[in-house]
Amino acid sequence: MEGNGMQTPPRDLAKKALLGGALAALALGLALFWLGFASGADAVWTIGVLPVLAALIVEIVQSLRRGEVGLDIVAALSMTAALTFGETLAAAVVAVMYSGGTFLEAHAEGRARREMHALLDRVPRLATRMREGALEEVPLDAVVPGDRLLIRQGAVAPVDGSVARGSALLDLSAMTGESLPVRRETGEEVLSGGVNRGEAFEMLATRPAAESTYAGIVRLVEEAQRSRAPMARLADRWSLVFLAVTVTLAGLAWALTGDPIRAVAVLVVATPCPLILAVPVALVAGLSRAAAQGVLIKGARPLEALARSCTLILDKTGTLTHGAPDLARLDPEPGINADDLLTLAAALDQASEHPVARALAAAARARGLTLPLPDAVEEVPGEGLIGKVGGRDVVVGAEDFVTWRLDLPQKDPAEEAPGTVTVCVGVDGRLAGRILLADRLRDGTGALLEGLRKLGHARILLATGDRADVARRVTEGLDLDGVRAGLTPDQKVLLVLTERKNGPVTMVGDGVNDAPALAAADVGVAMGARGAAASAEAADVVLLVDRLDRLLPGIEIAKGARAIALQSVAAGIGLSFLGMIAAALGYLTPVEGAILQEVIDVAVILNALRVLRLRPTLAG
Repeated sequence: MEGNGMQTPPRDLAKKALLGGALAALALGLALFWLGFASGADAVWTIGVLPVLAALIVEIVQSLRRGEVGLDIVAALSMTAALTFGETLAAAVVAVMYSGGTFLEAHAEGRARREMHALLDRVPRLATRMREGALEEVPLDAVVPGDRLLIRQGAVAPVDGSVARGSALLDLSAMTGESLPVRRETGEEVLSGGVNRGEAFEMLATRPAAESTYAGIVRLVEEAQRSRAPMARLADRWSLVFLAVTVTLAGLAWALTGDPIRAVAVLVVATPCPLILAVPVALVAGLSRAAAQGVLIKGARPLEALARSCTLILDKTGTLTHGAPDLARLDPEPGINADDLLTLAAALDQASEHPVARALAAAARARGLTLPLPDAVEEVPGEGLIGKVGGRDVVVGAEDFVTWRLDLPQKDPAEEAPGTVTVCVGVDGRLAGRILLADRLRDGTGALLEGLRKLGHARILLATGDRADVARRVTEGLDLDGVRAGLTPDQKVLLVLTERKNGPVTMVGDGVNDAPALAAADVGVAMGARGAAASAEAADVVLLVDRLDRLLPGIEIAKGARAIALQSVAAGIGLSFLGMIAAALGYLTPVEGAILQEVIDVAVILNALRVLRLRPTLAG
């Protein structure tokens, strides 16, 4: 992970050198002019313009080879025309203006990416492991599940784990955008990347470093930075039209007045044009703000598409729901206390890695129940466990497994509600009760759907491979426009393509089976950086933490960034066009036009940087 700091790339150094040379030539030329050496001033200004013009021509040729025609051509024409007709001061001002504009754009983009760099710069390299009563500093790759780690105050949790003893106060702001630290008690989960803001605590590692949440986030950030092609500009849609209007107006001004200087002034006022500068600054700033809210958007195109999306398709398991069984109801037999029922079952289930067993143990700890260690445990995979808890014989598992062990009649499976799992518990040869678990909706799902409506999603659908009765039970009372159940991955893709007739489609999912639909959608959103690798790679947007409500600030920021970009373009182009008319009518000299355009460019860039101050109102 070395080399992720904010080092200045060679391209930025070249831009800085061009700007420095152009500024020095402009200043020296002005000094010579004021001292009465006009010819010397012209020579110095010309020398200062040529490197900028040469670099610009190289960029234009490279763009043309890629099949791209941009407004950089206007800048080259204005400098060339100014030099040709002896307006060397105007050419020097344009050179400073253009090199300064590109440098300011690079500087603004660098500032806008600071949240992403902050994620990379905070990557821990070592972990403090506790072994045989001593502490040792070890590389992250050496940490394995089961290792006990010491997380000192101010340190970053290096891997995923759980609080082994005491409690932890964690700052998750870099990952979730939450400003207040959260407290985790003994046994509760600790995500890698969280900063310890309280006293040192002991953590039990549950995943190797390569599979932890923070490692997944870092991989996704690096992928987004590596794969970012030249910025997708809204300007591309209008650059040819604006270029044609500029050249036509300059030509008419020359032809109708016979004064080539008017044509030069028109070209200068149109250079380098806010279309080149404002859009990339606003969109990259939007990427930065979204990253600070726990939403990684992989470039400007997905950000634009997210802002325009009007149809949202949600997967169910692991997206709309938690994707894991949760305690729904306790049904103890007469004479059995509900907490005792859960304690005995969860204590025995500590010996199993089955998802249902882990859910029961987590539910018991969440209630503050103390779980004794079981003895003489025997597990029948997929069926249940038998063993001793506190000297009592306990059997936990499926209905038929437990009732067969207790020699009791089996319960009719038809009595179970759709989507629920029933765990049967026997104690000392008697039926102690049943525990119902279900994959529940995420908290705040109703408010989430309401927020999505406010952000312009006219259609919201659920797409799931689960049974229709389960999907109906889970979504009962939710503001959905449709529920599509029993879908295969191919059918999810077909649903995405069908919905496109209503406008751009956003698909949200978390599993391998969602990857094809995520890739087919205008915007694919993957849940959680440590979810299925296939879905995270296929997606355009990744929610860095396992929270669906992060989608709201992500969409809100995308819409705000796009609106500010369009606003900057409209204002900048409008002012530039008025300046071009004034120049064509002879009211602006080339030097005055260059200064006016510089003022316009600075104004639109500063306006674009307002994206960095966006504060989502619908954040979860």
